Amino acid sequence: MAEQKQKYSQFRGQPRLPTFAIPKRYDLKLKPDLTACKFAGAVQISIDVVSDTKFLVLNAAEVTINPNSVTFATGTKVVQTVEVELIEEDEIVVLEFKETLPIGVGVLHMEFEGTLNDRMKGFYRSTYEHNGEKKNMAVTQFEPADARRCFPCWDEPACKATFKITLEVPSELIALSNMPIIEEKQNGNLKTVYYQESPIMSTYLVAVVIGLFDYVEDRTPDGILVRVYCQVGKASQGKFALYVAVKTLGLYKEYFEVPYSLPKLDMIAIPDFAAGAMENYGLVTYRETALLFDDKNSAAANKQRVATVVAHELAHQWFGNLVTMEWWTHLWLNEGFATWVSYLAADSLFPDWQIWTQFLDESTEGLRLDGLAESHPIEVDINHAGEIDEIFDSISYRKGASVIRMLQSYLGPEIFQRALASYIKRYACSNAKTEDLWSVLQEESGEPVNKLMTSWTKQTGYPVVSVKLKDQNLEFEQSRFLLSGSHGEGQWIVPITLCFGSYDTRKSFLLQTKSDTLDVKEFLGASTSSGRPWIKVNVEQAGFFRVKYDDDLSARLRDAIEKKSLSTCDKHGILDDYYSLSMACQQSMTSFLALMGAFRQELDYTVISNLIRMASKVAQIVADAAPELLDDIRLFCINLFQYSAERLGWDPKEGESHLDSMLRGELLTALASFGHEETLSEANRRFGIFLDDRNTPVLPPDLRKAVYVAVAVSMSNANRSGYDSLLRIYRETDLSQEKTRILGSLCRCRDTEIIKEFLNFLLSSEVLSIFSIVIILSLLHIFHAYSKKFRFFLF
Repeated sequence: MAEQKQKYSQFRGQPRLPTFAIPKRYDLKLKPDLTACKFAGAVQISIDVVSDTKFLVLNAAEVTINPNSVTFATGTKVVQTVEVELIEEDEIVVLEFKETLPIGVGVLHMEFEGTLNDRMKGFYRSTYEHNGEKKNMAVTQFEPADARRCFPCWDEPACKATFKITLEVPSELIALSNMPIIEEKQNGNLKTVYYQESPIMSTYLVAVVIGLFDYVEDRTPDGILVRVYCQVGKASQGKFALYVAVKTLGLYKEYFEVPYSLPKLDMIAIPDFAAGAMENYGLVTYRETALLFDDKNSAAANKQRVATVVAHELAHQWFGNLVTMEWWTHLWLNEGFATWVSYLAADSLFPDWQIWTQFLDESTEGLRLDGLAESHPIEVDINHAGEIDEIFDSISYRKGASVIRMLQSYLGPEIFQRALASYIKRYACSNAKTEDLWSVLQEESGEPVNKLMTSWTKQTGYPVVSVKLKDQNLEFEQSRFLLSGSHGEGQWIVPITLCFGSYDTRKSFLLQTKSDTLDVKEFLGASTSSGRPWIKVNVEQAGFFRVKYDDDLSARLRDAIEKKSLSTCDKHGILDDYYSLSMACQQSMTSFLALMGAFRQELDYTVISNLIRMASKVAQIVADAAPELLDDIRLFCINLFQYSAERLGWDPKEGESHLDSMLRGELLTALASFGHEETLSEANRRFGIFLDDRNTPVLPPDLRKAVYVAVAVSMSNANRSGYDSLLRIYRETDLSQEKTRILGSLCRCRDTEIIKEFLNFLLSSEVLSIFSIVIILSLLHIFHAYSKKFRFFLF
């Protein structure tokens, strides 16, 4: 064994595969057995041997390769192997041949078998019900590095190749892959399905789904067939996602100046799915809650989520699939851009949603995580496949999207769009690094993009910019912001934007040093604001940084908030910065509470939604530090939100906006959680009517979470009818969004006996693995409830 390890030591523990052979084409055949949950397969890989070697090294994990099947053929010559060695810890297989392989193109043949696992990665099984009977479906999830669990391959994003896929499946099932079907052959109870060969793509984008499905379909104006697949009986729930997909393909064709590159696009809802969605080329897989929308039972927030997730995944068809990151270090190029572009598409399709104001939720979460000392840069060196999952986080997605928005704001939308289109055309069907994108943007704009953005992608964290007004000069100073309040190292090139008393008087510059001074005499004089004009730094929150104002500037902004002089984005930004500075002990909690009070008559959805989260956190802090003040804080929070709730009322108004529909539910949920008696009473009354008539108009989807939370807050072991009723609704519905609402609401219960029973229910077979995130959040709520003896519940 020691000799064997020594023999292959040159291949062990390496971050990347050797480069003496390059895959060009895969001819892949798979035969899944959905009853035994196993699969068999064979692959012929056309490879280009570019240097002398007796070895081929590729990725393989959890598959058994038949060593007698492994051959390498070039022309009429066939070379046999001496050894086939699977190195499990590195997820590679080393093929040693009897002689040096000839330089040039040859074909590697292998046969293998594996298990359809239940871990939602690689080639796995999911379950669904058809006519009351549980059945298995076979699904692939290969990102980031799990194609190797289905077939031996060069499982790295830079190793692009074409794929010719063939499936042998039960004849009654639908079998989908990346490309359209070109032929089916029946053979008794089985059929062989042949697919068109794909364009060049990375292994993590290969996809196969096999099961019983319904679908709805449409075509884009240029003839691309788009289908949404789902469980039998749910086809109508795919219509909204289908509409979004057809429109979005057209939008992206125009924006990127390159058409969608495949002849079809399938999108499919999977019952058991680990991620929100996966952008497989031509066959995008989704969690049901991210793709299906039921007009009668889905809330406005669900509709918005479907639109943004579909737009995100379709953005990847260009940014990720057509142009692919060279290595996982550049993952943020995929995820940050897809996140940002999804808001661009949603804003174009649904302008009344004011989606860019809600983009601030992405920025806020990115700022929160990146404010931790343990954060990491946007670009992270990856030295092993096991490290890749760690960077699928808010830094890659949300900070990535936020710095892209900051750069677009700095360069201007026209220049930015033109540069992105050039980038897509230059690197289409290839791979790119972060520096390649900066280079194209720099060429198009003439701005020092590489220097500017390197300070944001290669170092951890972000700055807080302190601003003081002194003798008609603004003094700026930057330092790294840490939520712990401790001092951090770092310096950034910060695009500073300001406005003075109105949005008509603006100034922008780059803060390239630790501190700088700006003469603002002319701007203060030009302001249309009477008296002392307010000064807002980081206009519309376009920059990924926080701002700390001196007392005078803070007071002016508070007056501007009360006079409704500021935009939604700027109100959100001031509030979020002040909250985070208070959490870091750089501002007093008393002054933050005073600022919260300025929003008592606020009606903007994005601002109130963020305010609710902050109020919950403040109440938690009080419960920890001064529990005798908790009732006072609870009343403060109820008074803070009561005006807005009363303005909206309980019942939807004809023609009201999408944002008002979402806001009503969030406000009533907050009031119920804070124990507002009138809200609890009305919610329980409506719940009683709903139990008798599930079609009653008194409980539309946008109100259900609030009502379910109120029922959970009110329930007890002595009066457990609410608990039993919610469980009954959970068991009766087949809508994933409704199940999610019920699970999330039940964790607000304050009775220990019911919580114990609910914990057992969460861990039972009735709760699918699809709801794992909800379960984790529920458990955290319950843990907090026990640790605080039910003094307060987080939102």
